[in-house]
Amino acid sequence: MEIEIPHSLGQDEVRRRLADNSHRIGESIPGGMAEIETSWPSENRMAMAISAMGQVLHGHIDVEETRVVFHMDLPQALGFLRPMIEGAIRDQGERMLEPPRD
Repeated sequence: MEIEIPHSLGQDEVRRRLADNSHRIGESIPGGMAEIETSWPSENRMAMAISAMGQVLHGHIDVEETRVVFHMDLPQALGFLRPMIEGAIRDQGERMLEPPRD
């Protein structure tokens, strides 16, 4: 699944905000029981592994000039959750682009 979020921040600022806020990804997972692992395999791609409820979701975020694109591999067994996951990714993605909280 792919979710696009437009921005006007510039790639450097988006990368900084994603790096500063990536720990917040788990806030969207019900129960707050998610473990998040992130890495930067290239300058404009943040890879993610999200472990929750016995499942591991793999994906990545591509930082482009005017948008970020969240790519998430959703197992067939979780296909029925797609609308909820898309909404959570869109909501949390927009929050991740906000300035970091103190």
